[in-house]
This record gives sequence, C-alpha cells and structure tokens, in this order.
Amino acid sequence: MSADSSFTIELQQLSDYRFEVHFDHPAVPALLTDEAAPLGSDAGPSPSRMLATAVANCLSASLLFALRKFKNEPGSIRTLATTTVARNESNRLRVKHIAVDIHLGRPGSEFAQLDRILAQFEDFCVVTQSVRAAIPVDVRVFDSQATVLKS
Repeated sequence: MSADSSFTIELQQLSDYRFEVHFDHPAVPALLTDEAAPLGSDAGPSPSRMLATAVANCLSASLLFALRKFKNEPGSIRTLATTTVARNESNRLRVKHIAVDIHLGRPGSEFAQLDRILAQFEDFCVVTQSVRAAIPVDVRVFDSQATVLKS
C-alpha cells in the first residue's frame, strides 16, 4: 500500500445481521459476518472479532517481516488475541482492551537482531497503531520454549 491510498469494501445484507463482505481484490473470497447471539445467529465473525483479528494479524505480519528482514526464519507463528468488551459510562458496549500474545516457532537464541526487532515491529503495524489511539493494545512475544521475549 502506498503512503496515500484508499480501498473500498462492500457489504451486502443477506438477512438480519448477517452480511456478505466483498473486498476490492478479485482473488479474495467473500466473507460472511454476523452478530453474536442473541442479536445475530453467530454465522460468522462479529465486527468486534474482526477488529481483534485485524490487530493480531497485523502484528503477526509485522513481526514476521521484521524477523525476515534480518534473515531470521521464525518457524510457525501462532497468535492469540484476547479482547475485553465492556459497557462504558453510557452503558454502551465497547471494545475496552486487546491483549495479543505472539508465539514464535523457534527459541529466541536463534534470532539475529532480536532486541532491535522487538523494539520496532509494533511501530510498523498500521492497524494496531491506528486502533491504539482509542483502545489499549498490549503485546507479548514468546519463543518456542515459552520464554517471554517482549512484554
């Protein structure tokens, strides 16, 4: 994506709170979204789940890019995003916090420039840095031996 760019996503209501999302790239298949029960029928991810997915995916991809930039191969990355939804002072549900745990597939000792990578990769995550203006996002990185590399 260039410095200044835009994209369009189209949503088509199928029924109640169920929407089919069409992306502006022909190779990307449509996605079904829905609200959680009892409002919807849980036929697809809700907007809150998609927000957490976007944050976790962006962080994972940013870390992968940073690791590979220094010729590291992280193995299989597994990421967990725990999202807290709570009522605000107006009694409206809001995403209040996202905690992201990224698990790398190799021991930390195998990575070159790891301190530098861990200090910088979050800054390059477009979604997380945009979301952080309104929602706290905490990130931890673990190696394959469950050692905390960043918290």
